[in-house]
Amino acid sequence: MANPKQLGRLEHANISVTDPDRSAALLIELLGWKERWRGPSMLGGRSIHVGADHDYVALYTGDHVKGEYRKGQPLNHIAFTVGDLDEAEEVVERHGLKPFGHDDYEPGRRFYFFDWDGIEFEVVSYE
Repeated sequence: MANPKQLGRLEHANISVTDPDRSAALLIELLGWKERWRGPSMLGGRSIHVGADHDYVALYTGDHVKGEYRKGQPLNHIAFTVGDLDEAEEVVERHGLKPFGHDDYEPGRRFYFFDWDGIEFEVVSYE
């Protein structure tokens, strides 16, 4: 008998960045996403939402955002899948960021990079 509950999905992640326009441009080019919304945040500051129809990343900034993050506090990294890993790496480099940690192990090939605020991203291809 099938489970009557609908499978849950991640709706969004909200991350604090120093320049949401710059971060949005990277994610739009890297992942083929679109800008879904931009405007003032309920608690001050402003946000840009980039992603697909259901899921997205909220890029938030305000007076409290200083870009002084350390890996693992509060998260280790955010990972995205792409079809063409080499093309994705070129996009990251065009935005002035340095890919590292190139690995090829099951279940896919990957690399990592830190954005301008020290947030670590992983880019994976399963093809």
